[in-house]
Amino acid sequence: MYSFSKSSPPASPTTSTHSSSLNSVDGTHDSRNEARLTATAKRQKYLKRLCKFRQMDFEYAFWQMIYLFISPQKVYRNFQYRKYTKDQWARDDPAFLVLVGLCILISSIGFSVVLKIHFVGFLKLVLWTVFVDYIGVGLLIATTFWLISNKYMIMAPPMGQDVEWGYAFDVHLNAFFPLLMILHLFQLVFLGPFINAGYFLGLVFGNTLWLIAIMYYIYNTFLGYSALPFLKNTRIILYPATV
Repeated sequence: MYSFSKSSPPASPTTSTHSSSLNSVDGTHDSRNEARLTATAKRQKYLKRLCKFRQMDFEYAFWQMIYLFISPQKVYRNFQYRKYTKDQWARDDPAFLVLVGLCILISSIGFSVVLKIHFVGFLKLVLWTVFVDYIGVGLLIATTFWLISNKYMIMAPPMGQDVEWGYAFDVHLNAFFPLLMILHLFQLVFLGPFINAGYFLGLVFGNTLWLIAIMYYIYNTFLGYSALPFLKNTRIILYPATV
């Protein structure tokens, strides 16, 4: 069994065999009810929580952000833990989505200051980054991987397993965050005095950052799909990194 960094639910106190068995039955019943939720119901539940900040676990989302850099495998072990406890691979808490959006806002402010972009240009930058780079491209990539993985990568026999679209979008979010940090925050420090100065080394450095960010995106995407035990040939995702 996996050892999860996120604290597991505390063990129930030992009272009696009868009460323990009842608790076990109730827990199984609750899990089955949760599993009966359709994809539409799960999506509506997720979207409703976007307006309920007090119900979001920002501490856990921040933990995931850190480990996406130092040990992304641990993040996907916790996805496996969610499947075990809630019978779904995708996040049911939009805290990570909100925090990444906040990072985009902060980095856009930084770009506006460094590049001396006026207020209207700043608004255009934020809207483009959020709705095109972050959400629009994310929807396109997630849907593409969702279709391909379910059609060509499911092990035979399928045993009723399939890739959730929400999980495919979560994989994109996990891969997008390090790319965002490298290109929108780390690169920002060197943008004015070095990269945009026109020097050859500055151009090489800027292109190297782009290469690292894209490679990190591909690798994190690979980890996301290889974490699903019912998928095969997930190494194909790494092929673009060899070009």
